[in-house]
Amino acid sequence: MSKREISMDAIVESLKKIDTRKILAKEDRPSQSEAEDAVRTLIKWIGEDVDREGLLDTPKRVAKAYRELFGGYDLDADEVLGRTFEEVGGYEDMVLVRDIPFFTHCEHHMVPVIGKAHVAYLPDGCVLGLSKIARTIDIFARRLQTQENMTAQVAHTIDDALEPRGVAVMIEAEHMCMAMRGIKKQGSTTFTTAFTGAFHDSSAEQQNFYSMLRMGKD
Repeated sequence: MSKREISMDAIVESLKKIDTRKILAKEDRPSQSEAEDAVRTLIKWIGEDVDREGLLDTPKRVAKAYRELFGGYDLDADEVLGRTFEEVGGYEDMVLVRDIPFFTHCEHHMVPVIGKAHVAYLPDGCVLGLSKIARTIDIFARRLQTQENMTAQVAHTIDDALEPRGVAVMIEAEHMCMAMRGIKKQGSTTFTTAFTGAFHDSSAEQQNFYSMLRMGKD
């Protein structure tokens, strides 16, 4: 087992024990006007004239955009995954949803992370609607994230909701905090994986997952 796999296992286990990411209730959040004032402060801080014509409505636009971009804080992945289907005709092989596009924002610099997610599971008597997996990705992506944490959250949440024989998640993404600032290296891609159940315990199941990811791409 690699150090990366040990690290991801530790993240998954820690999420099962306690979720330290508190989501503020709506009544505890700043008002719309307070959010707009914060944007005005940042505009002034970078040296711009907040009162010039092109920026007059920017604080309102930014606040509205943030409400959409970070809408995942008002959604519950457990509710999305709550309905399953038991009429599967005895099907028990892998279900893979590949190349799910997403964007999120790095919690360290609040700049975009853009990538694709691949999610597989081994059914144990029931299956999920395929759109539920994509919606789960979207919920966790529309929050401030690290790629490692998002990978573990998706795997852990699907594992808990569906109770399959195993879940496999791979996320590949480009981080704008690396492309736009700091080292400024465009085009580099980061890969993270998380495995539970049979995917964690069986190298053959992992290899089957990787093989299905490559199908049709050669």
